[in-house]
Amino acid sequence: MNYIELIGFAAACFTTFAFLPQAVKIYKSKSTSDISFFTFFVTTLGVLLWLIYGILIVSYPLIFSNSISFSLSLFILVYKIRYG
Repeated sequence: MNYIELIGFAAACFTTFAFLPQAVKIYKSKSTSDISFFTFFVTTLGVLLWLIYGILIVSYPLIFSNSISFSLSLFILVYKIRYG
């Protein structure tokens, strides 16, 4: 793995796991009143497109990070719809 991929994986970890505290908080509280539906809809769509792009160019940092980010963002979006 070269230094460019290491930078990609480091960036992926920071941006991906930024969703985790919010997802845990929503799961525990079952409250999404402070979350914007539109923001998470657009974020989820954007992350899905980044994932597709990563798959198409075979970029493992993009595939890794956006698979997890998409899952967490979709989780938050589903909870927003369910408990909104």
